[in-house]
Amino acid sequence: MDTLFFLASKVIWALISPDSLIVILGVSAWIAATLKWQRVSRSLLASCALLLALIGFFPVGEWLIAPLENRFATNAALPSEVDGIIVLGGAISPLMSNIWQQPELGGGADRITNFLYLARIYPNAQLVFTGGSGAVTEQEFKEAEMAQILLDQVGLAERAIIFESESRNTSENARNSKELITPGNNENWLLITSAFHMPRSIGVFCQEQWIVQPYPVDHYSQKGNLFRVNFSFSANLSVLKIAVREWVGLIAYRVSGRSDRLLPGRKNNCSATDVD
Repeated sequence: MDTLFFLASKVIWALISPDSLIVILGVSAWIAATLKWQRVSRSLLASCALLLALIGFFPVGEWLIAPLENRFATNAALPSEVDGIIVLGGAISPLMSNIWQQPELGGGADRITNFLYLARIYPNAQLVFTGGSGAVTEQEFKEAEMAQILLDQVGLAERAIIFESESRNTSENARNSKELITPGNNENWLLITSAFHMPRSIGVFCQEQWIVQPYPVDHYSQKGNLFRVNFSFSANLSVLKIAVREWVGLIAYRVSGRSDRLLPGRKNNCSATDVD
């Protein structure tokens, strides 16, 4: 069932992602024009042009991603002691790392840098990196394997770090890690992931009955400057893709029972009645 969910999520996203939608609208308009369906062609072209203009001039993606990034406090007060720190994969490209034979960091590098920061603050905490491969056809390349090389290079070689390398998505991150660690009910754990991804992650960990304290990093929205006009199509499209994907993921995880709530909130009490 997990494999079916994983494959279905990849296929559906390939069809509904914003860039795919633009291509579908453009190609459909061309086909309609070829078939002499002029009214349909004009409507499709108009929709495509409107979408291009909205994405190009307005930070639509930030409007969608900001509510997710603001669900949990950034730079919140840290506890005096923690039992463990877990960081979700998504910062290292398994494929590119394999091609170049060195860890290749991507847009989520803040996850790794903050993992290092917290590891030094809490020298006695159990450290966990969880992340395999989210690709359908490249499962032989594991992010955790490259993370081990990277963390050794930056000075954590002597720390006892657990590397979980079989997970393909957030649900498996939580489940597989819990099976490896078997944390106690009273243990205090910090969870590091991108701010936009933290609500879904908290929902998944709560579903696994593992209460963690969120430590969100890697922000995409310009707080206090969301309503602006500037032409930056590629950057705006990139953020929009992340935002739409995360909202779709939140819905899919809730419907499939992989999260305990649609949108976990700031109280983080693993309760379906959690509200702001």
